[in-house]
Amino acid sequence: MRPMSARKRIRAALVGCGTVGGATARILLQDKELLLRRSGVEVELVALVDKSFDHARSLGIPEDIFRSDLDEVLADPTLDVIIELAGGVEFPRTLISRALDAGKHVVTANKALLALHGRELFAKAREKGLTIGFEASCAGGIPVIRAITDGLLANEIDAIYGILNGTSNYILSEMIHKGSSYADSLDQAQQIGLAEADPSLDVQGGDTAHKIAIMSSLAFGISPEFTDIPVSGIDNLDEQDVLAGRDLGYVVKLLAVAHRTPLGVAMWVGPAFISREHPLAWVEGPFNAVSIYGHAVGHTLFYGRGAGGDPTASAVISDILGLALGITPALFGHTGFWPDRNGETRQLPAGSEELRFYLRIMAVDKPGVLAAISTILAREQISIASLHQNEQARGQELIPVVITTHTCTRQAMNRAVQEINALDITGAGAVLLPIVDEHPEKIS
Repeated sequence: MRPMSARKRIRAALVGCGTVGGATARILLQDKELLLRRSGVEVELVALVDKSFDHARSLGIPEDIFRSDLDEVLADPTLDVIIELAGGVEFPRTLISRALDAGKHVVTANKALLALHGRELFAKAREKGLTIGFEASCAGGIPVIRAITDGLLANEIDAIYGILNGTSNYILSEMIHKGSSYADSLDQAQQIGLAEADPSLDVQGGDTAHKIAIMSSLAFGISPEFTDIPVSGIDNLDEQDVLAGRDLGYVVKLLAVAHRTPLGVAMWVGPAFISREHPLAWVEGPFNAVSIYGHAVGHTLFYGRGAGGDPTASAVISDILGLALGITPALFGHTGFWPDRNGETRQLPAGSEELRFYLRIMAVDKPGVLAAISTILAREQISIASLHQNEQARGQELIPVVITTHTCTRQAMNRAVQEINALDITGAGAVLLPIVDEHPEKIS
């Protein structure tokens, strides 16, 4: 197979014509001249494979490229690249493996697949002298993969902080600005088509965890076990904590965090409070943002639409053009940070990172309550930074006690919360949320 860099034409087959697949096909066909003018590459979409072509027909995709026989498509010797946008894990895993065996490059937006099986697929691609493009897998239309693997190549990446799920960020924006409940905000997101009928992957943090696993493997030269990443979601978040945090000067975001420590890379996903002055605090609605800190460049911020048909298709097509121009193969072939080239993972044990925390306890209003809580915290070497207690309203049996702490480990906080919940002077389980400060720049 000739090097892709020697070509000015690339022949592609698309597998899957859902939201992203349909947008990709439409842009490749409608904007063919624009792509040629911008890149000097003619992209020829020669096949579209799917179980049903109803959506493709509704988009006006010409039926002469519809194919039902995947084997026939993979056997086409003139085909350069397979675009995998089918979704799921096992079928795409098999498809990509077969495409590589057939000598085809691959472009995919499948974050779950790469988070779970990226190492083996990258190794196979390298063995075959081929490339897997996956810009669209992590932040939709935001070119964060290219930033890590190319634009920031001169840097040792120190930290990544991201808002990587537009559905969750929209829900939190509704809760923050309108005081809506989680349930009402989710219902609104579903009504406007931003949340799926089953939103669990988005709101429980799994989607975000897939993305930070991929970015961390490239940024830190590790191969994190996806199942070892602590993940929590926003589905149990109470609006009273959102509003209490706002009164303290914080906003709540579903964060993906990965940063270097002397003992390894700390990684986690979950709701957290950040200051209103934090670079990620102003990211609203369905938008995503990624803060990347490098030892030379300092803080860089990438912002845009992290999901949706056209934004994600933009990243998919960028990968196709990168293949044709030789950009992606050159990076894939010569740089050493790809998942299949990483050494043993040095991942900080879950719960051992030091953070500040927000703690809300529902307690009876009588003497000795605060002393009992303070004693438990002191026993775990947890220092109180602030304490807020409202007066008891008429008919109210329990009142909220809101505490913020100085830095301590999550393990210590979890032990303290377990003891506090066991007290006969406290009610429903205490609420614990980390407070994340802006990461320090380390440039000289």
